[in-house]
Amino acid sequence: MEMLIAEIATREEFLFQGPVAKACFYVLMFASMGYCAWCFWNRRRFWKDGKKITWKTNWLRNILSFILAQKKVRSSRPKSGAPMHLLIFYGFLSLLAATTILAINSYGPFKFHSGTFYKVYEMLFDSLGLMLVIGVLWAIGRRSGFRPKVLSHNWRDYWALGLLLALGVTGYLVEGARIAVNPKPWDSVSWVGFGFSKALGWVTPDSYTYIWWFHAILVAGFIASLPHMKLKHIVMAIATASKAPEWPMGQLQPISMEEVEQTGLIGVSLPNEYSQWHLMSLDACMECGRCTEVCPAHNVGKSLNPKAIVQAIHHASIDNSSVIAAVTEEALWACTTCNACVEACPVLIRHVDLIVDARRNLVAEGKLSGSAASMLRQTGSTSNAWGAPAAAREDWMKELEVPLAREKKEFDVLFWVGCAGATDPGAMKTTKATAQLMAQAGIDFACLGKEEKCTGDAARRVGDEFLFQEMAAQNVATFGQYKFKKIVTPCPHCLNTLANEYGEFGGDYEVQHHTQFLQELVETGAIKQASGESVTYHDPCYLGRVNSETEAPRSLIRKEDLIEPEHNGKKTLCCGAGGGRMWMEEAPDQRPGNRRAQELVDTGAKTIALGCPFCRIMLDASVNQVAPDEGIKLLDLAEMLLQANQKTTV
Repeated sequence: MEMLIAEIATREEFLFQGPVAKACFYVLMFASMGYCAWCFWNRRRFWKDGKKITWKTNWLRNILSFILAQKKVRSSRPKSGAPMHLLIFYGFLSLLAATTILAINSYGPFKFHSGTFYKVYEMLFDSLGLMLVIGVLWAIGRRSGFRPKVLSHNWRDYWALGLLLALGVTGYLVEGARIAVNPKPWDSVSWVGFGFSKALGWVTPDSYTYIWWFHAILVAGFIASLPHMKLKHIVMAIATASKAPEWPMGQLQPISMEEVEQTGLIGVSLPNEYSQWHLMSLDACMECGRCTEVCPAHNVGKSLNPKAIVQAIHHASIDNSSVIAAVTEEALWACTTCNACVEACPVLIRHVDLIVDARRNLVAEGKLSGSAASMLRQTGSTSNAWGAPAAAREDWMKELEVPLAREKKEFDVLFWVGCAGATDPGAMKTTKATAQLMAQAGIDFACLGKEEKCTGDAARRVGDEFLFQEMAAQNVATFGQYKFKKIVTPCPHCLNTLANEYGEFGGDYEVQHHTQFLQELVETGAIKQASGESVTYHDPCYLGRVNSETEAPRSLIRKEDLIEPEHNGKKTLCCGAGGGRMWMEEAPDQRPGNRRAQELVDTGAKTIALGCPFCRIMLDASVNQVAPDEGIKLLDLAEMLLQANQKTTV
């Protein structure tokens, strides 16, 4: 029986360590963990000064998706260092799991770390630990010779990486030394440690003990250093994900008049005026720069740097100093609210929330001037962001028999035109084409005409929250006069506002982008698919990224005709119009639309297919600037469908 027990694969814990050494080990570990916990708890006092978290969240799904599955990291482009990060994360996670399993075996009621389980455990985690070592070496090499410009860097980063590397390597040294000094028949299952043991034949029990303690001290040092390194996001990302809001990416949170009366504040001036979750999310930032890498404003030379904004507000939160002073007004106004930064952020920081809340304060303080301020005045006086009178909303209907809601009262589809669709000459072509296609397909639809008002999208994102709420209330009241099943609109900004934001004001509707609706008509055979040689499609930010619709527009074009640009779908490049930037002046060499236009032109396509009136306006100007002699046509998908279908009258 004694021989049989001796042959069962396992290993002795605290090899060559006496009771005093074990006690010292526990004191060291509990001291480091206690200090680490105290540091995080001390930081909590900055978060708790913020507005209380009032929303519910699916913490389990978020942790499984964004932490364990690393959803955001896996979806980022390779040049962002995603494979490297995944190696480090899963390598570190495997070592944490291995330590946890050992602890359960040591302090739990059952002993299971032996026999087959032990062999599988040793082989599995010996292999997985290599991911950490390889990933850290990759990271050190990347920072030393190939560091991206957007990646923040200081000596603490080398300290963190060096500590991680030392943990991985000394872990294998401890394993190799144990095998060398106390060999067992089954040691080869720990194949990495077994390899190390071949070079450690000189190890004695005393030298093994020194190696073991060196590794233990490194572990304690890592735990104690964690709150002071960017690696603290290991903890903070879990906290952020567990409380992340469930509202859609494109939805901004309202301010109530009661709240303003109680606080005397509109928007955010000081960091503690953000929510506790937003403040907590700032601590999760590891300064990877993914947000800055995809920012359209930053990439054309503007002062906006999403990563710098997060860090500036984070530093301002320590003494609760001015957000505006820390960030700068220029950077705040440069944002297009395209949400590329939010989509890219692996720890779920909502940069657009931070920026718009600060804009709200600037607008309330009268610090918005120029054409953007004129847009707000026009919206307030005419209910049209372009300043056109209400009667002009029916001008596009001339020579077309477009049914009006006030005459029909009840219908299946409310065709929402939008300010651009009723005012801008190019966008009016889309409006007419969509109406004609609906008529050809026999759709029971109607338009509001002069009863339609601006959704308030631009006003809200510029920072005038109460003008937006005024527009929302008026439109919801108008909708209540009619009976319809769904709203269809060619404007992704109107789509986002009607679908994601009007619910807060009593307007709960089914809303479709016109390409989604037209896709249904193509699938049922009511209209034919568009055709044309060499077409490239530009995904609007508020359709592709913010509202996750990338397939419906593409389904309207024959696959053999479509040429994809480098950035497409949720990774699309912004045209520069969102966030009220449509109405703001900018230098010709700092137009995000030019960068996007050049990429679309570089596909070699002769037609740029569009699905947004804002994008059409911006890209039309940009294409004329970057490729004036190429003969590039800009057509909305509705226009392309109309050309493919014979009937052209309503």
